Amino acid sequence: MMKLAVLGSTGSIGSQTLDVVSRDPGRYEITGLAAGTNVGLLLEQAKRWKPKVVSVATKELAEQIRIDLPPGTRVAYGEQGLIEVAAESGADFAMCALIGSVGLKSTLAAIDAGVSIGLANKETLVTAGHIVMKRAADKGVAIYPIDSEHSAIFQCLNGEDRRAVKRLILTASGGSFRDRTRDELASVTVEDALKHPNWSMGAKITIDSATMVNKGLEVIEAHWLFDLPYDKIEVVLHPESIVHSMVEFADTSVIAQLGNPDMRVPIQYALTYPQRQPSPASPLDLVKAGALHFREMNFARYPCLRMAYEAGRAGGTAPTVFNAANEVAVARFLKGEIPFLAIETIIERLLAKHVATADPDLDAILDVDAQTRAEAAALK
Repeated sequence: MMKLAVLGSTGSIGSQTLDVVSRDPGRYEITGLAAGTNVGLLLEQAKRWKPKVVSVATKELAEQIRIDLPPGTRVAYGEQGLIEVAAESGADFAMCALIGSVGLKSTLAAIDAGVSIGLANKETLVTAGHIVMKRAADKGVAIYPIDSEHSAIFQCLNGEDRRAVKRLILTASGGSFRDRTRDELASVTVEDALKHPNWSMGAKITIDSATMVNKGLEVIEAHWLFDLPYDKIEVVLHPESIVHSMVEFADTSVIAQLGNPDMRVPIQYALTYPQRQPSPASPLDLVKAGALHFREMNFARYPCLRMAYEAGRAGGTAPTVFNAANEVAVARFLKGEIPFLAIETIIERLLAKHVATADPDLDAILDVDAQTRAEAAALK
């Protein structure tokens, strides 16, 4: 039986993870659940799964839910609470599905405890990939990618000689505004941006999909997960989101992983690897799909993807700036403080002024992250 901790249990990936678990409950024991402020849903989950520990964002929320938790479940909060769920709940697998760089310390704590990682938090590798991957290698801890694109590549590489890889090809849906011109983006609303054509995701990642920041984060994540230079990682537009990604090999063969858009498939694959189990997802019918389309990526149309490549190649603390600036800018857009195109302006301005520190330690990363967030919050 797998002992599973879910960080970000009330979010999209966390909720779908528990849905996968519910379809084969004898296979899993939920040892810990971590959420932010959605205490209503967290309580429902806790009463069903009866974990050893749950965690919420603040002490006040912890006190609010304490009395309603099932017997034997304790409550923690804040950053230390995340660490308790990830590393001290008795889990042997941690699904890291928190949004943003908040998941970094708990992921590292889980690795230090020898807990296998299902990584749905791409910002962890974007901000500290050199630390996380080395720590995992030193501890002999497996990291299983959850993003559909990285899961696809992981599957395509199974049994293959990594030296024969010519390039990775990440597919991108194009997001909510893939059929709009740059001029039309000036007046788009939050409601417009949250209407993703293919996937049901949280607000932040849906905005990131529209700006192509999400794909930029995935490029940097792929660099660390698969140990390949950025010149061997490409992005193509694929509106149908059926081909989740591809790998081209030295002999020109291309292996692709296909399926209907459903995050429960990569989630389940990570949980059951190397086995494959029946899935709740709808089977793919290529005849019904009719046609698959691919378009070359336009960096002028999607400057955030260009900036992600530039930050990744610069290395050091540059990806930390890219990620932190975006997180703040997206939050401000969702609150109605800035227009949509200001997201990319804020990222570009902060990257332009930053002098990257090579091979930063965790303290340096956290300092740059905090400074960038303060500056992004203040920019007009």
